[in-house]
Amino acid sequence: MPIFEFICKDCGGDFEELVFGSAPDVKCPKCGSVNVGKKLSLFGMSGVDRPATSLPGGGGGGGCSGCSSTKCGSCG
Repeated sequence: MPIFEFICKDCGGDFEELVFGSAPDVKCPKCGSVNVGKKLSLFGMSGVDRPATSLPGGGGGGGCSGCSSTKCGSCG
């Protein structure tokens, strides 16, 4: 059962909603509007113990397939 993040285009409220495949229009819980849009969001991973620096763009390593350089231009 996927939970999506939405933003209301009328009142600006952020909310999460459990959405089923054949669900009716999603309504803002704050103002009741159906004028909402899905937000682009990242998901959490449980059971994975990785420091943020090992993720692409997470600092340290430059995001070049594990390269330890801080400048991607030095990867070859």
